Amino acid sequence: MPLTKQKKQEIAGKYQAHPSDTGGTAVQVALITERVQSISAHLKAHSKDFSGERGLLKLVGQRKRLLTYLKKQNFGEYQKLIKQLDVRK
Repeated sequence: MPLTKQKKQEIAGKYQAHPSDTGGTAVQVALITERVQSISAHLKAHSKDFSGERGLLKLVGQRKRLLTYLKKQNFGEYQKLIKQLDVRK
């Protein structure tokens, strides 16, 4: 199930650096994390959905690349974000 506009606005509001920040690295990572959690729950119920599994792996890779970028640019924000999102790294 895709994220609703309301849910995206809630997540962006929580992680944005300033009021007009809708595409910052932290916001993107938070949105991807929400999608990963949703797809993971779906795959627990539908274990043979291989295209869903592939999509999940692509999202995890994208999130990993964004987190690597954030780690290089702003290590303090990176640590705060992975702690808030409870992401293993």
